[in-house]
Amino acid sequence: MAEPFSSVESTGDAIAHALREEILAGRLAAGERLIEEAIAKRYGVSRIPVREALTRLQSEGFVTIVRYRGATVSTTLVQDSRELLHIRRGLEVLAAQLAAENRGGAVADELAAIAHAVTDDRHGTPFHELVATASGNRQLAELLSSVSRRVQWSLGHNPEAATDDHRVLALAIVNGSVVQAGYLMDEHLRRDEHYFNKKFDANEP
Repeated sequence: MAEPFSSVESTGDAIAHALREEILAGRLAAGERLIEEAIAKRYGVSRIPVREALTRLQSEGFVTIVRYRGATVSTTLVQDSRELLHIRRGLEVLAAQLAAENRGGAVADELAAIAHAVTDDRHGTPFHELVATASGNRQLAELLSSVSRRVQWSLGHNPEAATDDHRVLALAIVNGSVVQAGYLMDEHLRRDEHYFNKKFDANEP
């Protein structure tokens, strides 16, 4: 039986985390069936948290669930993430442009603090969440949150990420420089895509 789960996380979350790690490590191969009963037995739980975990992994793109056939490890995980990174860049550019039109909107003070290096933007609300909020478009912010959650696994800690980009982006936003904000966001996220392509060498798991 697998190690017991931490009491600070729900059983469904813990199983999702464990399965996600196995998929990323290649211990669960693309196309492999994920049988609820077998997973439940392995972790000593009922099938309910297993079903919750598989549903979550499906929403993140790790698992494909077909009615009457059950769940399998996604065969298109890397390609899906590559496409989602392109979508994310388009949405983030739009968010940055709208945020600049609003000159930071409801979070103008926080963005100004980042722009003038008063605070370290690695603490508190993540920078890209601030930009989404500054856009003033709730639907856009929700879409960005969903897409970002699905691609975050593929980036992890990106050593090529340029944190100084956040300062100049924040400055463009609070100054109302719409074209510059869009351009800077586009360049910023192209670095993530470059890192992704190097990391996976254009090969799906």
